[in-house]
Amino acid sequence: MRLLLVDDEVGLAETIRDGLRTEGFTTDLEFNGVDGLWAATESPNGAYDAIVLDIMLPGLSGYEVCRQLRQRDVWTPVLMLTAKDGDHDEADGLDLGADDYLTKPFSFVVLVARLRALIRRGAPQRPVVLSAGDLRLDPARRRVTRGDDEISVTPREFALLEFMMRNAGDVLTKTAIIENVWDAAFDGDPNIIEVYVGYIRKKIDHPYGRSAIRTVRGAGYRMDPDGG
Repeated sequence: MRLLLVDDEVGLAETIRDGLRTEGFTTDLEFNGVDGLWAATESPNGAYDAIVLDIMLPGLSGYEVCRQLRQRDVWTPVLMLTAKDGDHDEADGLDLGADDYLTKPFSFVVLVARLRALIRRGAPQRPVVLSAGDLRLDPARRRVTRGDDEISVTPREFALLEFMMRNAGDVLTKTAIIENVWDAAFDGDPNIIEVYVGYIRKKIDHPYGRSAIRTVRGAGYRMDPDGG
């Protein structure tokens, strides 16, 4: 799942981003309202699952960013994350189109839970549980099962498997995987994808004599919609 975080407190924003990454979210950062609005509407890395938006931002306030998003028919779920904790501040944010409101200081566990709830509510076209044959992935409960067996995966493995299952049947290039599971700024060895695909295969395929993740030579990887 891809998030956009817009907050001018650089240290805090980077800490939140790092925490979200450990939970399987790919998170892009912007530090002012103008760049945040552009990223949410025009960036090639757009199509975010949710936006975390501070209110007091340089350039454009979070209120104005949210208002313009809704005016442009961008309905990505927005969570306002701010030090402004008055009832009127919260009401203003919700009236302008925000979907949730969390005040600083906040519980990171609560932030993650609210984001997952927003993504489920804000994207009703996405199934609550993803499936490919008897392979099932539950984003809300962070569970992967093959038939009756529950499979333990790391956060990164979960994020990669979720991306593949959301795009089952499509050939996914290494570039697409890096941008959606790692991030667009990743400058490491792209062969890391092969390593993680291998990890996942050892868990969801090899013990069951299946081949859900197919290598498409010279192109990338494809998740079999039937689960292999």
